[in-house]
Amino acid sequence: MEKFTVICPCCEATLTIDAHTGSLIAHEEKKKAVASFDELRNDLSKQKELREQLFAQEMSSMKNRERLLEEKFQEALKRADKDDKTPFKNPLDLD
Repeated sequence: MEKFTVICPCCEATLTIDAHTGSLIAHEEKKKAVASFDELRNDLSKQKELREQLFAQEMSSMKNRERLLEEKFQEALKRADKDDKTPFKNPLDLD
């Protein structure tokens, strides 16, 4: 029985594939190196900083959201006032 061994480019797992049928025979995940406690703590602190930055960014965008929506609404009202002569065409009626 012929078989191929392929390494996945995404997860670096080792896949064993039957040459005749093309079916997967075996799958071995890549062994992960055990990190030290200090490295894990540093990774967690980096993740915490990233979460705090994303949260602050979302909070600032929510502060400006009401103002932006009001500006968009006023602009849509201006465009609606200009198009008084053309009747509204419902896109669902065009079928």
